[in-house]
Amino acid sequence: MSDIPSLDWLTTRGSHFDIGLALGRRGRAAVRDQLRHTALWQRIVTLADSPAVARMRAYTAHRFPRVMAELNGLAEGLALPLDDVFAWHCRGELLAGAPEGCTTLLLPGETPILAHNEDGLPCLDGTAFLVHAMPDDQPAFLSFCYPGSLPGHTFAMTDAGLVQTVNNLRLTGLEPEVPRMVLGRATLAQPSVTAALERLEAAPACAGFHFGLARLGEPDLTSVEFGAGQACHRPVSAPQLHANHALYHPAMEAGQVITRSSRDRQHRGEALLAEGERDPLAILRDGGLPIFRRSPDDPDDENTLATVCFRLLPDDILWEVHAPGQATPRRGSLQTLFGNDD
Repeated sequence: MSDIPSLDWLTTRGSHFDIGLALGRRGRAAVRDQLRHTALWQRIVTLADSPAVARMRAYTAHRFPRVMAELNGLAEGLALPLDDVFAWHCRGELLAGAPEGCTTLLLPGETPILAHNEDGLPCLDGTAFLVHAMPDDQPAFLSFCYPGSLPGHTFAMTDAGLVQTVNNLRLTGLEPEVPRMVLGRATLAQPSVTAALERLEAAPACAGFHFGLARLGEPDLTSVEFGAGQACHRPVSAPQLHANHALYHPAMEAGQVITRSSRDRQHRGEALLAEGERDPLAILRDGGLPIFRRSPDDPDDENTLATVCFRLLPDDILWEVHAPGQATPRRGSLQTLFGNDD
C-alpha cells in the first residue's frame, strides 16, 4: 500500500474569476475524459436551456455575483460553455434522485468532532483534489473539490474558523429559484455559524442539503436541513449521524426520495452510536451495510472518495483527510494553514 496521499492539492488566490479559472484548469482533463461521458452529465446538459435553469442563473447573477464570477472562470478553465457548467451546478434541482450521497458524523463533547464521508461518482475516484483558495475579498478556505464543480457542497474549513460538511437531501416537488450549490459556496464566505444560518434562512427555494456546521471557539455543533425555501437547524447535544434524507425538515412530509443506501447507512450509524462507538473512522469506515462505500455495483452508483475528520480544540482545528487505499492521510491545522495568509 502506498504511503503517499492520492488527493492532489491546488493553491490559488486572486479574484473570484481567477479562482474559478484555476479550478477549471485543474479539473479539465477529468471532466473531458470521464465526467462528460457519464449519463448524468449528458442528461443535465440537455436541460441547460430550460426555464428552471434560466431562472436560477438570473437569480445567481443578481444575488451572488461573486459566485457567478467563479462559475464564469470555471467554465473558461474547463473550456466548456457556461450554459453547460451552470446547468451542472443545478443538478440537484433538476433531478431529485441525482447520485450524490455522503455521510456526516457529529460528535459533541469537550473536543467536538465533525467527520464526513465524501461519496461521489466512481469515475471521479482519484481525480478529486483539495483546494486552498484565497479570494481577494472573502475568507480563505480549504475544501474538497470535484472536477467541474465549485467548492461548497463537500467539506471545507475557512480561515474564519468555520467548518462545513454537506450531504444531499433528495426533496421532491420543488420549484427552485437558486441552486443549492451556489448557497453552499456562499456559506463559505460567512464569518460565523450565526451568519451562515441567517444566509440560509433568507434563501429562496432550492433543492435539499444537510449541513454540519461548527466554528472555532464555539462549543456547539449545529445540524441544518434546508431546501424548498426553508432552513431548519438544531444544536447537537448527543452523537448523531446523518445520511441522505431529511430527518426533521418540514418538506419531508411533502415528499423525498430515500434510497436503500441512505436508509441503511442511517440505521447502521445509529446502531453503532447506540453501541457506544465514538471513533469517527471506525464508524465512517464501517463496511457492515456499508457506510464506507467502495463496491463497483453500489446501488446509488457512488463510492467513498475521501473521509475527513475535523477536531475543534479550544484554540485550533485539527484536520485530516483519508483517501481510500492510502496509508497516510493529509493532515494539518487551521493555524498552520491560514496563519501566513496575510
